[in-house]
Amino acid sequence: MEIGNFLKVIKKHKFTLVLVPIFAVIIAYFLVRNQPDVYSSQAKLATGIVDQTQSILSEVADLQESKINQQFSNLIEMIKSKRMLDQLSYKLIIHDLTSNKPYRKPSVLFTQLNASARQHALETYTNLYNKRQALSLFNPDQNGLHKLLESMKYDDQSILRSLLVYRVQSSDYINVQFDSEGSELSAVVVNTLCAEFINYYSLLVKENQRKAVDFLGNLLKVKEDTLNAKMAALKQYKIKNHVLNLNEKAKSLYGQMADFETRREEAERNAHATESAINSIDKKFDPADRQYVESNKVAAAQKMLSTRTQLQAATDAYVQNNFDARYKRRVDSLNNVITEQLGDLSDRYILSPLSTKKDLVDQKLQLQLQNQLSKNSSGAINKEIDRLNSKFDALVPHEAATQALESAIDIASKEYLEILQKYNQASMESSFSTQLRIIEIAEPGTAQPSKKMLLVIISGVVSFVFCIAVLFILFFFDYSVKNAYELADQTETPVLGYINLLRNKEIDLKALWYDHRTTDETRNLRNLVQSLRFEIETEMGDSQVLLINSIEKDAGKSFIAINLAYAFASVNKKVLVIDGNFSDPGISGFTKTQFYLEDLLPHVLDKSFMANDTPIRVIGNKGGDYSLLEIGGKQIVTEKIAALKTMFDVIIIEASALDTLNLSKEWVQFSDKIITVFEAGHNITEKYKRHIQYLKKQNGQFIGWIINLVRPETGEDN
Repeated sequence: MEIGNFLKVIKKHKFTLVLVPIFAVIIAYFLVRNQPDVYSSQAKLATGIVDQTQSILSEVADLQESKINQQFSNLIEMIKSKRMLDQLSYKLIIHDLTSNKPYRKPSVLFTQLNASARQHALETYTNLYNKRQALSLFNPDQNGLHKLLESMKYDDQSILRSLLVYRVQSSDYINVQFDSEGSELSAVVVNTLCAEFINYYSLLVKENQRKAVDFLGNLLKVKEDTLNAKMAALKQYKIKNHVLNLNEKAKSLYGQMADFETRREEAERNAHATESAINSIDKKFDPADRQYVESNKVAAAQKMLSTRTQLQAATDAYVQNNFDARYKRRVDSLNNVITEQLGDLSDRYILSPLSTKKDLVDQKLQLQLQNQLSKNSSGAINKEIDRLNSKFDALVPHEAATQALESAIDIASKEYLEILQKYNQASMESSFSTQLRIIEIAEPGTAQPSKKMLLVIISGVVSFVFCIAVLFILFFFDYSVKNAYELADQTETPVLGYINLLRNKEIDLKALWYDHRTTDETRNLRNLVQSLRFEIETEMGDSQVLLINSIEKDAGKSFIAINLAYAFASVNKKVLVIDGNFSDPGISGFTKTQFYLEDLLPHVLDKSFMANDTPIRVIGNKGGDYSLLEIGGKQIVTEKIAALKTMFDVIIIEASALDTLNLSKEWVQFSDKIITVFEAGHNITEKYKRHIQYLKKQNGQFIGWIINLVRPETGEDN
């Protein structure tokens, strides 16, 4: 439905949709017919960013796509930067100032320059070009030189409008393209811009590389001095504390301690074993036997005790000297002496004749010797272990200090090597030239296909689309009621009919209803009123009094009331029309009636009014600032209306608009049914909504709307 309404709006403005594009096409044609031809030139730059054949130090495969795109974007923006375009502008204007064949036709400002002004401009442009500086617009003189560039369209903004710089798909190349009215100018602009960019970029890269090499060289020297200082500190500490190799020394001490631990366990185990064996033998001897032995062994035992003391001293020396072989021979020699003394001692034993225990005595003496040797060795080994532990504990502070110094040296060494690697790489990169170069030089191009006709066509299409867009916006934000369908939809109340908007401002009602030789427009109006009469008659049933009002004035109530009277009269109904609109008595003035409410209500009905036998009679009012009930009381009005019902089949009352408050609403209580006239093209505002709610609350009196002044193109939606 909305699409259909919009199409009707387009149909209504069809001439606008045709004329506006035609005018746009005509204007565009005259604007572009003298437009010069366009020549295009382009050059291609190789960057070396993704081209592996250009890669020397860096790995291309390690670059992410986002990083590559960022690098290309930086290069493109640098080409289009004001610094580069200023250099190009200076070159172009210097050429035009010094050449008899300028690239462009001299502007008015250019031709006004005298010899001295040209020389001053040439010197200034040349100086700024050599220093790579921009014109200062705060300086009046340089501001004038900038205006000269603008007049020749050599300024940066004019160049940017015709300059196109882009990366060729995902390749390593950048295209630089320029369009102008001259083939030579296009080629010169592209080649000059590329050359200036490469020179500036190379200078910038080399300067940055030089700064990087100097910085890394100084930093490398600092790191080297730091490393040497830490190594010297470690060396002095080792010399001062007589430290050679703590790790090897600790390993040696730990090995000796482990060896002595093993020997101590073996000696203690032998001591316990021999002592247990001696106790076992002692239990086998009788106290009577022991007296024979003890009486003969005293002298031999004293010699053997002296030898054992010497053996213990030799054993201590042997252990303390880390089991040296020289001390081992003395220990073995003393063992042999003790063995001989044991044999002599055993020979001195005097046994009881009854005893047979000579072997046990020998065995006991041998075990006592071994037990004494084991205890002596265990004591010496414990002393040596304590000594080794003391030496091992003395190594711990040196180890902590040494490790701290070595850790600092290791960190300093890594930093030094890292800086050295970066320094070598930066030095190598600075020795190579930049990878940016021109691989295709711009040549003077041929004229591009003319876009004049395309611009003319585009102007027509754009103007047409613009008109459609404007109409759509107006349609979309238009909430006015245009037909019966929209009125019924927005008010949720029935619409009995509609009246079309007439082209003629004047119409003969008698000719409309009694002369059948009418136009199509008047014939359609009569049909609409007759249809309206049928709907009203159906809704009224046996009711006779019909009140016609509106929400605002000038809605067309009087016109509809008169036409409805003619419609009812055409079906042989006696009709009374009462002009109840005291604020605007239009019917009274139109019909020039002789009967007025002000006269009839207070008095008995006039005999002449009663005797009139015409099918349509009118009671007017004289107008004024008063209401119905002010003329006659409620009872009088009720009686008069009742009397009139007996005389007429239909009574049509036109009341004033509802916004006149009681002037309109006083008629409601004396009517049977109400119809309200709505003027097409109005919006349903909050005021309308309040009056609509009032009509809905009239206990079924309100039977519907009549929408008036409907445009013919929207009437079919009724």
